[in-house]
Amino acid sequence: MAEPSGPRRIICLTEETTETLYLLGEDWRIVGISGYTCRPKEARRKPKVSAFTSAKIDKILELRPDLVIGFSNLQAQIARELIEAGVNVLVFNQRSVDEIFDMMLMLARIAGAETAGIQLADRLRHELRRIETSTRKFRRRPRVFFEEWMDPLISGIRWVEELIEIAGGEPVFPELRQHHSASNRIVDASAVVDANPDVIIASWCGRKVSKEQIRARPGFSGIRAVQSGHVYEVKSTYILQPGPASLTEGVRQLHAILARVANCQPDAGLAPSETALDQRRTDGRSVPSASGRTDGRSVPSVSDDQEFFI
Repeated sequence: MAEPSGPRRIICLTEETTETLYLLGEDWRIVGISGYTCRPKEARRKPKVSAFTSAKIDKILELRPDLVIGFSNLQAQIARELIEAGVNVLVFNQRSVDEIFDMMLMLARIAGAETAGIQLADRLRHELRRIETSTRKFRRRPRVFFEEWMDPLISGIRWVEELIEIAGGEPVFPELRQHHSASNRIVDASAVVDANPDVIIASWCGRKVSKEQIRARPGFSGIRAVQSGHVYEVKSTYILQPGPASLTEGVRQLHAILARVANCQPDAGLAPSETALDQRRTDGRSVPSASGRTDGRSVPSVSDDQEFFI
């Protein structure tokens, strides 16, 4: 039998490459992960070597990786230190749905699993087409404000806004998606009031969303989303991960939320699979989910600094 090709000791500094390698059946290559990794849950047994903009360089070097994979300019300093130490480093910078697919296919080729990568991409594209088909029953597309952070208010990054459209919604600040930096997607609360979205969906980069805080902002009581009780949370591990999670569970949760706003049901087989749609009442009392839980799944952290704006 031929020896496996490609790197055999990979460290993934973000969750999406870890999950992709697992889906490709190449998880045996992974020797270290980010402490923020939640998917798949069995990956949590791997050594944890990084947060988002910080990493334990000494621990990474002890693991003798032949490839370290990072994400975006925010990990540039980690990459620099590893390169100076003689480590091979690959940094992806995917910001759109198409670029997420490009990342997965490139990673599959690197891992000698090109066929599996093509099959994975085809399956996920088919999933997105099914969701688009399901949205045809909507009488109208709900207008959505996606809140990536609360102070300052940050609108959704490009892949999130694209997935909102696939899921049946209409982002209220579509022009901001082109900006890579979160600082260029800051919006004033008054602009959200003026936009008057039908639904607010928040995902606060690893922190639990406070719907009470959202509803209590000046002027927000007059927003349709607040008046009708359509304020929701999607956990960051599902939607702010530019990889398989956002293309599967993340977009399913978006579609389930938007279907509710549109007074519809998702087509059969498209319900979120890992966590029930958050059904907390606007009066603050919790409605049990299908799993029996009334609380959201927490995101494991490495440090107290919520450091990973996208």
